[in-house]
Amino acid sequence: MKIMRTIMGLAIGTVLSVSSAMADDWKPDGTLRLQIAFGAGGSTDTMGRVLAQTIKENTGWNIIAENKTGGGGVAMFTGIAKMPPRGLVIGLGVNEPILVNLATRGDQLAFDLDDFDYLGTVAKGQIAAVAAANAPFSDLASLSQHAKANGSVAVAIETEGQKALMEAVAAKDGVTFKYVTSSGAAESLKMILGGQVQVAFGSGEELRYLESGDMKVLAGAGQGRLSHSPDAKTFAESGYDIFIEPVWYIATTAGTEQAARDAIAAAIDEALKDPRVIEIVKNTTKIDPVNFGPEGTKQMMVDGLINANAMAGN
Repeated sequence: MKIMRTIMGLAIGTVLSVSSAMADDWKPDGTLRLQIAFGAGGSTDTMGRVLAQTIKENTGWNIIAENKTGGGGVAMFTGIAKMPPRGLVIGLGVNEPILVNLATRGDQLAFDLDDFDYLGTVAKGQIAAVAAANAPFSDLASLSQHAKANGSVAVAIETEGQKALMEAVAAKDGVTFKYVTSSGAAESLKMILGGQVQVAFGSGEELRYLESGDMKVLAGAGQGRLSHSPDAKTFAESGYDIFIEPVWYIATTAGTEQAARDAIAAAIDEALKDPRVIEIVKNTTKIDPVNFGPEGTKQMMVDGLINANAMAGN
């Protein structure tokens, strides 16, 4: 069965048009807390704080942003899943670490996908597999040929999803990759330039090296082609039915009243049209905000878990 699916017919860069009038039908009975699954100062934290401030200005609600770190969002969403559904706490996280954890150790987590009401998405990242411009391969097929001829290729990885992508290539083509753990894309790309690895992944950090001619794209890791390198095939188009596509999404406790969900979803959507929010999202992802809406966000997580299970060999 093909894993790739088009989510609710939404195009990249399209923000759903939800009437902000729904926000007039409900307001939080107290302070609305936007919890952020990553630490202060990072791109997700900055996105969350600008979003919270914009919602506050648009609605007049008392809303604060706070960091709830641990497990790439597992700790935050565990807490939200156990809360009473009062519509006073919403969480901003990234889908990939949640989905990978559900696929690999779901029986150890205190939640599943049905423990949340989904409110929308903020942004969608683009992941590219890249190599030095003078590397003796230019796509995944020639990469495998090079690995076969030379015994192995060194690959810098930051996440289990990236490793799963390369393992799919290795398994299908009968090749071996040597993995070097990296603390982030910036370090991974430096490893390419320094010759410690031959392949790495970037989520926008690679753009300056593509523009300077120091690197080239081997493949896009998402469901669609990269906006900045549309000629590069995806892993799926190259014959590996797998993808990783980070999506920043917002959810709250399952069972929250419909009026609260509608109002918060509308407030999120309206905030995503603000130039300040657009700017910080584009700084992080290199594309405009993307909002799948409540139903589309839930479907994104359902489809994503199917893909994560496939990556985990379930």
